[in-house]
Amino acid sequence: MVYGCRIERLISGERIATIRMTLTAPGCGMGDVIAADARNKILGAPQISKVHTEIVFSPPWSRDMMSDEAKLELGMF
Repeated sequence: MVYGCRIERLISGERIATIRMTLTAPGCGMGDVIAADARNKILGAPQISKVHTEIVFSPPWSRDMMSDEAKLELGMF
């Protein structure tokens, strides 16, 4: 889940994205993979030259943060 996205525009015209995101559990072994996937997707956007990802656990993730559509897709209703 992405908590925030900030894009800084440099004088050169390049843009640097900073993404604050969390995982469903602090011990998730896929954290590095998920962060790398997010970086790679964002680097595909025009004029984004660098992406920094920050994994945070405050506030902690819960199922209440999921949309009804996401819950339905995962069979949670």
